[in-house]
Amino acid sequence: MSEPLRPFTLGEILDRTAQLYRRNFVLFAGIAAVPSAVIIAACVPLLALFAVWGRAITRGTALQNAAMVLLLAVMVLVAMTVAAGATVVSQAALVQAGLDAHMGHRIKIREALKSVWPRFWQYMRVLVLQGTFACLIPGAIAGGAVALVFLLARLAGGGIAANATAGFLTFLIFATALVFIVLRALTYSLALPACVAEEKPAWESLKRSIKLSKGTRGRIFLMFLLVWALSVIVSIIGYIPMVILTAAAAALGHSTAQYTTILLFATQIMNVLINFAVQVLITPVYIVALVLFYFDQRIRTEGFDIEWMMQQAGLSGAANGPSQGAISAGPAPDPGTVNG
Repeated sequence: MSEPLRPFTLGEILDRTAQLYRRNFVLFAGIAAVPSAVIIAACVPLLALFAVWGRAITRGTALQNAAMVLLLAVMVLVAMTVAAGATVVSQAALVQAGLDAHMGHRIKIREALKSVWPRFWQYMRVLVLQGTFACLIPGAIAGGAVALVFLLARLAGGGIAANATAGFLTFLIFATALVFIVLRALTYSLALPACVAEEKPAWESLKRSIKLSKGTRGRIFLMFLLVWALSVIVSIIGYIPMVILTAAAAALGHSTAQYTTILLFATQIMNVLINFAVQVLITPVYIVALVLFYFDQRIRTEGFDIEWMMQQAGLSGAANGPSQGAISAGPAPDPGTVNG
C-alpha cells in the first residue's frame, strides 16, 4: 500500500472496508459474535425456567406462582442488562479493531475486548445518548402527538371524516418522525469512533460527530442502505434450508404432536443460528465503514493526513485525535502502509 492518506470516495470507502474485513475476518467476526453468544447463554436458563414453570404452574400455589413470575422478571432484567453491556463492549471493540487495522497495527480479539473496559461507561453513555436523542425522544413526541390526534378525533364525535383525518395525520406524524430519526442517527453516527479514537467524553463525542458528519451524511446513509441490503440477502440465503426442511416435513404428512414439537424446536434453533450468522457477518461491515468515514472526514476537514505525515517524520509533537488516543498503543506503521 504505497499511496498516502487521502480523502476517499464512497466506492473507495466500501472497497477499503471489504479489504479490511477480508484480511481481518477472524478478528471482526470473533468480536461481533460476543453479544449473540452472551444472549444465547442468557436465554438458556430462561428457557429452562419457562419449561419448569409451565409444568409446575398448574399444581403450584398462588404464592409459588407469584414467586416464579418475580424470578422470571428478575432473570429477564438481568439478561437484558448483560446483553446491553455485551453489545457496548462488542461495538467499541470493533471500532478499536477497525482503527488499528486501518492504521496498520496488529491486534487480537482479546486485546480489542480488553481495551474497552477502562472506558466502558463512556462508551455506554455514548450509545445511550445516541439512542435517546436519535430515537427515544422523537418516538415519544410522535407517540404523544398521535395520542392527541385520536383524542381530538374522539372529542369531535369519532365520525368517518374525523377518523380518516386522524389516520392521515398519524401517517404524517410517523413519517416525519422516521425521517427525523434517520437524520439524527446519521448525525451521531461517528460519535463512537470519535469517543474510541480521541478518548473524548460521551457528550463531547456527540458534538464531535455533529461536526465531522457534516457533508457526508448522505454517503453514510447510502452505506447503511447497502449494508441493510446485504443483511437481507444473507438472511434469505440462511432461511432457504429452513424453508426446505419445513416443506419436506409437510410433504411427509406427519401430524403427531411429538413430531410437530420436534420440527418447531429445530426451526427455532435454525432461526437462532441464522440471526447469529447475520450478526457476526454484517455488524463489522458497517462499523469498519464508519471508522473509515471518521478518518475521511478528519482528512477533509482537519488535514489529518498532513498531521499524520508530519508526526511520522518527527516534525510535530503530540497531536490530537487518533494518533494521540486509543490507536497509539500499537507500533507505528510504515507511512506507506497506512492507506491501502
